[in-house]
Amino acid sequence: MPARIEDYALLGDCETAALVSHSGSIDWLCWPRFDSGACCAALLGGPQHGCWALAPAHSRARIKRRYRPDTLILETEFVTAHGAVTLIDFMPIRDRGSHVIRIVRGRRGRVRMRFQLILRFDYGELIPWVTRLEDGRLSFVAGPHRLILSTPVKLRGEDLTTVGEFVVAAGESVTFTLSYMDACARVPRPIGPVAALRATERFWRGWVGRSSQTGEYSEAVRRSLITLKALTYRPSGGILAAPTTSLPERIGGARNWDYRYCWLRDATFTLQAMMNTAHYEEAEAWRSWLLRAAAGDADKLQILYSVTGERLQPEWELAWLPGYEQSAPVRIGNAASEQLQLDVFGELMEVLHQARCGKLAVKEAGWELQLALLEHLEQIWRRPDRGIWEIRGAPRHFTHSKVMAWVAIDRAIRSAEQFHLEAPLRRWRRLRQRMHRDICRRGFNRGVGAFVRSYGSRDVDASTLLLPLVGFLPVTDARIRGTVEAIERRLLRDGLVKRYESRAGDGLRGGEGMFLACSFWLADNYVLLGRREEARRLFERLLTLRNDVGLLSEEYDTVDRRFLGNFPQSLSHIALVNTALNLMRREGPARQRAENRSHAARRRKHAPG
Repeated sequence: MPARIEDYALLGDCETAALVSHSGSIDWLCWPRFDSGACCAALLGGPQHGCWALAPAHSRARIKRRYRPDTLILETEFVTAHGAVTLIDFMPIRDRGSHVIRIVRGRRGRVRMRFQLILRFDYGELIPWVTRLEDGRLSFVAGPHRLILSTPVKLRGEDLTTVGEFVVAAGESVTFTLSYMDACARVPRPIGPVAALRATERFWRGWVGRSSQTGEYSEAVRRSLITLKALTYRPSGGILAAPTTSLPERIGGARNWDYRYCWLRDATFTLQAMMNTAHYEEAEAWRSWLLRAAAGDADKLQILYSVTGERLQPEWELAWLPGYEQSAPVRIGNAASEQLQLDVFGELMEVLHQARCGKLAVKEAGWELQLALLEHLEQIWRRPDRGIWEIRGAPRHFTHSKVMAWVAIDRAIRSAEQFHLEAPLRRWRRLRQRMHRDICRRGFNRGVGAFVRSYGSRDVDASTLLLPLVGFLPVTDARIRGTVEAIERRLLRDGLVKRYESRAGDGLRGGEGMFLACSFWLADNYVLLGRREEARRLFERLLTLRNDVGLLSEEYDTVDRRFLGNFPQSLSHIALVNTALNLMRREGPARQRAENRSHAARRRKHAPG
């Protein structure tokens, strides 16, 4: 049985990722890309589906762990009756190859360690062919994939598992390097683990050292930024929603989705987080990925793409995996890629407007693409869609979707006016006014006293917390205040925010946890409303939900006090960064976006020019 979701830590090389349990087992590892088939899939089944365990043998150990400050290098300390060791886990930033390196260092006494490696390609389905190379390294081959294991430890095969035992004394170190390569390529020479450790530490500290943020929440912000960088596909600039698939929104339920893709919806929040912390290179790479992915016919715009911008991510199920704690099915791909979700037009136009305001390079082709997309939006904005929560039931006229369609037109008008771009401004202004009237008339329910989930509904929805954040209405408007109050009354549970009321449904059975990004959005509303102490209390409550190494999942179960959903979740960490900046700065992201002001008029000296 896998560990609890919160008991995992993240390793990554900015092209793929691994999850390491509290006890030292790598239970999830996809190679060569984030969205490739897993060779360690115990997270969604058991050890027989692939894992790499490294821990003291024959004794119970006290365990504590941490990341080295300002890095993605994990240190797990095992203390036994016979001594203490530290397990150092990391992935060097990819250069000539991709590697997972594990170093066991003796701290005190003598500790006997046990090694167990079960590699199963294609999500636990395929057993590799194992051979020993002339230099003693082990080769694991399956189809197009080869893994090479380098270590001085003598290992043996038992029941299709590679095992071994060794003793580490104080002052000694034992290294293990697992490297990925194409099965047809020439086997390279082994890399030096200690030199790779030094280089990896320099990379992460150098990268996060560029951050401009300071203040009482800077440690939490830095850890979230490192997590976001680790979830960035370095060759393209695309930022992953999460490195996992099918971690459930309810244990035993069917709300299990593949999140190893890039969502257009996250665009503005991501750009704000990166630009507000002086990571302009990442902001520019993300904007460029966005333009490439969205290019093409306007009516073919998807809500999500692969890390390289590939379209169409068909969804299928893995029958041989039982799922995390029997939460089936396990899904690969995401059928939401085929849905109409109007809000992504708003996010796309918003992010390109913010990029221009922040003086990121936006080529002329970018405006031509916007014109084509807006022309298409003018034809479809009245249609029902599947909304921000990607429902699998019947389409509806979701209020948030309509508001973001309005945002698309509004930001295009602002870009055209501010940057002197050719546009049908008279037509757009009339459309913007017509859309605003329609939303205020049909999306606001006078009986409820709030903007509701969809036209004609009485249900409230946390997505309406975004209305003042995008500048649709000022936070001082009585309708916005009423919406915040309705969400407080009807969606708050144990101080955290649900996405929507249970009876609202989304086409699937079963409940879910508290959606963490929604709670950060409520804190942002409190900041705009001048309720800063309430915002601070809610934010600090959310900080206590992070696991021992500072990571957040998508959702939180307030009853069983555990993480739910895919992990770590980029949107949760993006929301953390932006809310922290709202509290740490007078002009934070919430006010910048609500008032449509540039958040990057001045660059730090170390930012690219």
